[in-house]
Amino acid sequence: MQWIRTLACALALGAALGAWAHEVPTDVRIRAFVKPEREQLTVLLRVPLAAMREVDVPTRGGGYLDLARAEPALRTAIALWLTDNLSVLENGAPLPAPRIAAARVSLASDRSFGDFDSAAAHLRAPPLAEPNDLYWNQQLLDVRLEYPIASAASDFALQPRFERLGERVSTTLHFLPPGKPARAFELHGNPGVVQLDPSWHQAAFAFVGMGFMHILEGIDHLLFIACLVIPFRRLRALVIIATAFTIAHSITLGAAAMGFAPQGLWFPPLVETLIAASVFYLAIENIFGARVQLRWLVAFAFGLVHGFGFAFGLRESLQFAGSHLVTALAAFNVGVELGQVAVLIVLVPALDFVLRRVPERIGVIVLSAVIAHTAWHWMLDRGADLRKFGMPTLDAAALATASGWAIALIVLAGFLWFANRWVGRWLSNPTARVSAEPLRDRD
Repeated sequence: MQWIRTLACALALGAALGAWAHEVPTDVRIRAFVKPEREQLTVLLRVPLAAMREVDVPTRGGGYLDLARAEPALRTAIALWLTDNLSVLENGAPLPAPRIAAARVSLASDRSFGDFDSAAAHLRAPPLAEPNDLYWNQQLLDVRLEYPIASAASDFALQPRFERLGERVSTTLHFLPPGKPARAFELHGNPGVVQLDPSWHQAAFAFVGMGFMHILEGIDHLLFIACLVIPFRRLRALVIIATAFTIAHSITLGAAAMGFAPQGLWFPPLVETLIAASVFYLAIENIFGARVQLRWLVAFAFGLVHGFGFAFGLRESLQFAGSHLVTALAAFNVGVELGQVAVLIVLVPALDFVLRRVPERIGVIVLSAVIAHTAWHWMLDRGADLRKFGMPTLDAAALATASGWAIALIVLAGFLWFANRWVGRWLSNPTARVSAEPLRDRD
């Protein structure tokens, strides 16, 4: 029986070691350089060896990496995890498989990948000498890939698919085009096709899609739009309300993207709390009776807050705009508006369908109460997150920023005071009175 117990222990130990050997790393950070020159595109990659799973890395006594026999396994790992999961496009056409020009193991303490020239020189240097008592899963794998290209002036794009390398994978990418400033990207997981030096129309197309999806995927923005239109579903009222919201969020979105918003860690949770508060306020106003003459002002005021929320969602994506920041911001706004139009096209007929089959006032109250309940819990949860941050320091820079925003708000208030007189006359047109009056039961 002793040999049976010994065999069982050996099998259990082998299973445990196998599970450890194929354990998915929690955080994997990849460094990459891309440089087109003449008729060759060079890609330098640095990846943790621990991410190279399902590869039989040769080891010697004590579990140390056997550098003398490691090269075939390293090239297998490169093909399995890197070249098979990296597509490079020139002028929209995929390039053929690259040549693995160099590959080597580097110490975890090596700092040569700080810039392209140092990384390239490191890959040309002699490999680590034996004996080095290195555990394979604690070191780095450095690779030089070379792609044939037609011209260094072409438009290049990458599609990295490195998500399976770890639970959280981030790639720091530097693109070095000839005769132009270097561009830096911070990519996460599988970001899709990344235009390394996008044209204005590529940036515009990409950011229109981002804005459109931002509206459709943001439940708080969707409920805000619903609250805006539940009591006012006539074209004239919708045009005024939607235009006010659009102008307002465009102002703060642009200001935040240009760096004029507060930079403290407290600001994003404050904005998220205020967005929840805006939904709650509109829902309560709908319950007690809203007036269209004031609703457009409310939409403008809260649109300023939602613009900051759009900016937070856009912040990481602006790296894909290249040199076309203004174009990207305008395109994102267009996408947001298209998303809002799509929502309204579906929402307004749906609300009409529902509210024609119940007493309209009761229907408005019930729908608004459900939204108010949801927004109230958002306010509590986001307020709790906000309380984790201390109050902002009132130094000279903070006071200067606050003064600038105060002046801007005073100017906006004056503009709104004059605009409200014109809007009031426009809404007093008899064709608009149905939507301007509080709703009554139709029974």
